[in-house]
Amino acid sequence: MDALMSLFEGFTHALTPMNLLWVLVGCFLGTAVGVLPGLGSSMAVALLLPMTFALDPTGAFIMFAGVYFGGLFGDSTMAILMNTPGQASAIASTFEGHKMARNGRAPQALATAAIGAFIGGFVSCFLVVFVAPALADFSTNFGPAEFFALALFAFVATSSVVADSVLKGLMALVLGIGFSVIGIDSVSGTERFTMGVPELFDGVSLVTVTVAILALGEVFFIASRIRRKVNDNTINSSGRPFLSRKEFGEALPAWLRGTAIGLPFGVIPVGGADVPTFMSYGLERKLDSKRKDPQFGDKGAIRGLAGPESAGSATTGIAMGALLALGLPISATAAIMLAAFRQYGLQPGPLLFDRSPELVWGLLASFFIAMIVLLIINLPFAPLWAKLLKIPDPYLYGGIAVFCGLGIYATSASQFELMILLGIGIISFVLKRYGVPLAPLMIGMVLGPLAESSLRDALLASGNDVSVLVSSPITIVLYIILIGALLYTGIGRVLARRRQKKTVDAASRDSESVSS
Repeated sequence: MDALMSLFEGFTHALTPMNLLWVLVGCFLGTAVGVLPGLGSSMAVALLLPMTFALDPTGAFIMFAGVYFGGLFGDSTMAILMNTPGQASAIASTFEGHKMARNGRAPQALATAAIGAFIGGFVSCFLVVFVAPALADFSTNFGPAEFFALALFAFVATSSVVADSVLKGLMALVLGIGFSVIGIDSVSGTERFTMGVPELFDGVSLVTVTVAILALGEVFFIASRIRRKVNDNTINSSGRPFLSRKEFGEALPAWLRGTAIGLPFGVIPVGGADVPTFMSYGLERKLDSKRKDPQFGDKGAIRGLAGPESAGSATTGIAMGALLALGLPISATAAIMLAAFRQYGLQPGPLLFDRSPELVWGLLASFFIAMIVLLIINLPFAPLWAKLLKIPDPYLYGGIAVFCGLGIYATSASQFELMILLGIGIISFVLKRYGVPLAPLMIGMVLGPLAESSLRDALLASGNDVSVLVSSPITIVLYIILIGALLYTGIGRVLARRRQKKTVDAASRDSESVSS
């Protein structure tokens, strides 16, 4: 009851005209920046950080919250329409969302993303207000061994379960991990795979790899097929910016499952919303394989978009609560906001609720307002955003290539990063040309450093005793689930191949009988 009364007091601060204006400004800026390939909410917050000198703390952080959540909406918009996510957390939305857009369902895909983000964000905001201490206690159970088990679970699940070909999935995973280990080893200080190039000492930027793999590689792939392309997959920019009752019923379970997956990751420092979005997509694809009428395929499955969207938004909401209650920055944006707090002489944590209750509860109340504002903004604008794809392909993808370069140069101010962008873009084109899945590559890039550091920390703390990796109930449960998923997937694929072979044999026998 105390939390509820404090939240009502927070609404009295957040609903003042100036603070409402900052919510609107933050939502618009976050969405606009998220639309640009290579940029995202973290870049927007970093660019707006100097503005905190001119604003009062409550107004500044309310605007940052709008930017934070708005960036997710913008990232998803371009992930769906142009297959160019602004941040890694929107990568999973490209897999089914872009297929839906290419098959004339762009407004419905954008509406699915907007409603999913709204549901995940609203649920997470309620949990932040009422059960943040319990979630914080849960996060203390994760040590290096648990983080390594979690990363290994994501590696194997993504490369074997999500990918259609295990061999191609593992190849993409190894390539992604290879990108992640380039640079100076943080423990020994040794150069790794830099080939003596000083610009590689800091490693390869995740933003550069994301834009190159998913945006520039797509540009090259489309350009290679532009003359033989038939105009049968033009994105339909008209249509209803809402879901039918059947579509809503199809997406609702995925929204709820994605929200449940995303919530714990808001207090587990594994890189923000990247992991839960991939896990949600993998779960939806796995559940789809057991249906009599599988939806995943060339046309795009609405559940494959709904799950990751709600998971990412749920993680973001809880991450903001973890920042306020624990001073724990889960993502790059939260880390920048932590710097802004310190700029005002404030230290996020349990004492912040006692020393600056107006700021804390006003900020928490602004989360709810931002979600409503973003839903109002994005649902009516869904057909308008979809009209971007009426631009002829040569101009459209040429513009994407320009924005890729501008986005990377804006984040790094380095010509060498542009060369890396071009090189990895060519690699992406080759992978797409031969049907190698991109999801394992990205998950390997995102979780490679976490897996390496967690494994080394666990072994160093135990004196190189390998048994420490399976010494806690959490790791044992994760490994059991992983083995069970692998066995289930392997058996399912063997049975599917036998059924396919029987179907082919029966068809050949029928053709022989007809010919005879």
